[in-house]
Amino acid sequence: MSLPTPPSADTLADRARAGLRERHGADAAAVGWAPGRVNLIGEHTDYNGGLVLPVALPHATAAAVARRDDGVVRLSSAQADDDWTGRIDELAPGRLTGWPAYVGGVLWALGEAGLEVPGVDLHVDGTVPLGAGLSSSASIECAVAFAVLGLLDVEPTAPTRQMVVDACIRAETEMAGAPTGGMDQTVAVFAEPGSALLIDFSSHRHEAEPLALVDRSILVTDTRVSHELTDGGYASRRDECERAAAELGIPTLREATLDDVTRLTDERVARRARHIVTETARVPATVEALAHADWRSLGELFAASHASMRDDFEISTPELDLAVETAVAHGADGARMTGGGFGGSIVSVVPTDRVEEVVEAVDAAFDRAGYASPAHLLAEPSGGATLLP
Repeated sequence: MSLPTPPSADTLADRARAGLRERHGADAAAVGWAPGRVNLIGEHTDYNGGLVLPVALPHATAAAVARRDDGVVRLSSAQADDDWTGRIDELAPGRLTGWPAYVGGVLWALGEAGLEVPGVDLHVDGTVPLGAGLSSSASIECAVAFAVLGLLDVEPTAPTRQMVVDACIRAETEMAGAPTGGMDQTVAVFAEPGSALLIDFSSHRHEAEPLALVDRSILVTDTRVSHELTDGGYASRRDECERAAAELGIPTLREATLDDVTRLTDERVARRARHIVTETARVPATVEALAHADWRSLGELFAASHASMRDDFEISTPELDLAVETAVAHGADGARMTGGGFGGSIVSVVPTDRVEEVVEAVDAAFDRAGYASPAHLLAEPSGGATLLP
């Protein structure tokens, strides 16, 4: 059994160029590419000033762009039938909904950051599963941003890359209305091949952590329970975390301890805070376990993380729980839900020679439970956003 292999960056770029010609009759002046991501551990900690450990996927988005001289913006996606047309000077929060908000939001945010973004024809094509908690939105945003950099002949220096991250966060939070914390955009831009990216949202520093997986594979299982970050569940968790920090008199829950959590008066808010405190502590422990190929410790950390998200943060689902339980029972060193929750995917670290067994067992368990068939992919740690020739 072999899992589907995503197309190469060049092949995806060719698809985006062809889509631009087909939908808009234009030849691409630049093509940007950016990956999706799977988070190994550190869930909902980014907007709490905590730590995260994501890995960029080989599954990605390519954005092909052509300049227009009339101020018109025409947007299309290979994953959507509806195109969008407007004007560059009309782009603003509240003007777009659905997938065009993520694309048009980047054009708006880059303009707000000081770039002179012209009218454009722009087409995106991606292989990141939608609604799977693998950051298809940040992949789209960062691919679009890099395409614009290429169109404007702006070199992607380190400061420019950080500007892209900030602009894409604004696009998602202000234009698309998804209150995300910035992990997805950061890893989409700064990831390095063969590594996870340790991000500290208190110091705003990030560092590549090489992954010597050797005889292990990172398996992602998409439960096909689609999640939507603008449906209120994500925002309510963020609000509860902010309430906890305010009650404790601290800027974020990064400064909180488990003793502090016991002082919170609302039991539900206390459980949310307990997840953040314990989850942040699990991130450096996971880095250590990975560095020493300590698969037993990694499994314990993944198990504790999933239980915390299921019981304290209440963002798991029966499908996610079943996938985790089944993966571990059939040979995974560890498994946990990943992403914002309320559906989406799990991530497992599995001996490479047992990947097939785990996949078949999860498929069978879902069939017996009457759930839709899940999808699986291997997460080969990939690099960050780039311009393609």
